[in-house]
Amino acid sequence: MRRRLALLALLALPACERLSEVGRPPAMAAIENPTADPRWRPVSMPMPAPQDPTSGANSLWRQGSRTFLRDQRAASVGDLVTVLVSIADEASLQNRTERERDGTDTLGLPRLLGLETSLTRLLPNAIDPSALVQTNGAQTSTGTGTVRRTETVTLRVAATVAQVLPNGNLVVAGRQQVRVNAELRDLQVSGIIRPQDIASDNTVKHDRLAEARIAYGGRGTLSDLQQPRIGQQILDIILPF
Repeated sequence: MRRRLALLALLALPACERLSEVGRPPAMAAIENPTADPRWRPVSMPMPAPQDPTSGANSLWRQGSRTFLRDQRAASVGDLVTVLVSIADEASLQNRTERERDGTDTLGLPRLLGLETSLTRLLPNAIDPSALVQTNGAQTSTGTGTVRRTETVTLRVAATVAQVLPNGNLVVAGRQQVRVNAELRDLQVSGIIRPQDIASDNTVKHDRLAEARIAYGGRGTLSDLQQPRIGQQILDIILPF
């Protein structure tokens, strides 16, 4: 009984959370330090061997800078960098599979050490030892699959430098939320960038992010209507057929 109650409570938890927002728009998340998230973990990547910096005598050049002036691009933990997300993917896949097989097997024991004469005593009806077992089988399988996908996302989001790796690469993470009426749109971007890939206006393209994680979705009244109910999702997972 306790297990049933615990299961019902677990299933009702998401519904109770959504019911608490009835009559008001979804609440925005607070601005937080990305490293304070319990799910956040420092990134560990293969690093090149450390090298001692070299400087020329009587030189005004400063390593890591593109000019003699101070570089205004993101370089330290807490700095901001704008990530330009421009995704335009299109894919079309189609396949067809057909399989057919027929089989007929016949098994008999016309001669077996003279024991074939004993079959008439074991079985009440007359039998033919040369045709004891006969099987027929037929299998037919036909499969057709088609996938057509078109995705276009163009966004700009400011990310925060959360970690500086030993080789100078930057681990960035950014989140942006936009609420329109009762619909909340949530954009999350994270990855690893090279300081050299940051443009002079402190922007970086999303295709320059290593281990890029880009999520764009939302929740609200419209999103709830576009997805199956919780009970249907559970049945789709547990039903074997």
